[in-house]
Amino acid sequence: MKLKYYIRDLDFLKAYNSPFKPPQPKLYIGKTAIGTPYFLPRRWVKATPARAVKATVDYIRERRNFNKRNPEYARELKPFREVYEDKMRCTYAVPKRFGFNYTGLGWKTKWRPDDYRFEWSPVFSFVFFKWQIAISFIAPECHHYWECWLYYTRETDKTKTVKERLKQAREKYPCNWSRYNGAEEETICYWNSILKTRYL
Repeated sequence: MKLKYYIRDLDFLKAYNSPFKPPQPKLYIGKTAIGTPYFLPRRWVKATPARAVKATVDYIRERRNFNKRNPEYARELKPFREVYEDKMRCTYAVPKRFGFNYTGLGWKTKWRPDDYRFEWSPVFSFVFFKWQIAISFIAPECHHYWECWLYYTRETDKTKTVKERLKQAREKYPCNWSRYNGAEEETICYWNSILKTRYL
């Protein structure tokens, strides 16, 4: 089952054989610094007494500070033992010392099922003792690129030709944005920046 999701997550590679300009791989080698997607590579471990004590102390300190700053919302503090027992049932994120992570293209829909929003670029990451090798796939105008690409691949009629599908996508999902250059308004169609020249 997991393999199915990993293969689906590699769908972004279809952009290389599409009317869209190809994303450029960006290599990073250095101290662990590239998120997968939001956090640095990490793994989850079971609670130990030491971790639970630290988490309990942190929780009580934060709750006291909150109560002091917000007396109208103050809550009674649970006893240390009760908080500790709760924290012993938790799992904790710790930095990954060695291993591989893959993060597929991150996106969501917002107001409608076809209203795509870009979240993060695909990343392959390998960490070993605080060092990381990562390959990110960076598209031109990445927010507009991936949102238009998602619409093109998921919402257009696949029985039509590429040019017909692009026409449909540009009509139904125009990517026109306005900006001001001094007092003058300028409208930009990002489809013109993300498609290969022969499809313009």
